[in-house]
Amino acid sequence: MTCENDSRYCSCLYYSAGALARAMTKMAEEEFSITQLAPSYAFLLMTVNYKPGIQPKEISRIMMLTPSTVTRLIEKMEFKGFLQRKSTGKFTEVFPKQKSLDMNDKIQLAWSNLLDRYTSILGKAESKQLTEDIYTAVINLQK
Repeated sequence: MTCENDSRYCSCLYYSAGALARAMTKMAEEEFSITQLAPSYAFLLMTVNYKPGIQPKEISRIMMLTPSTVTRLIEKMEFKGFLQRKSTGKFTEVFPKQKSLDMNDKIQLAWSNLLDRYTSILGKAESKQLTEDIYTAVINLQK
């Protein structure tokens, strides 16, 4: 593969992955603006709305984020009235409040719009394959 923009770093996975992350973050922020939430908060709410009573450890696994990051996200959404934490013995469970459930359709729409947007640019098959390849790479690099 040749570099079309003459960047001396275009063959570097670190550089390319970072550039892709920045491009996708910008696109996601634009699409999720209809929710008035950052994409990470919206994905947290989707996760909890889908599985009320989920534990933070499982949220960390699903969202591929560190436990400390998940705790910060939960605290912020709890403070804003979207989520509620309940202790059950030594475990903490996270539940959606009505405000989170009411937001779910708008979050799903933003997610769908994001998928449609990058699929229209990259192509359906290419988007699917790229997503699978990136996910596989992440899993392998974390071993």
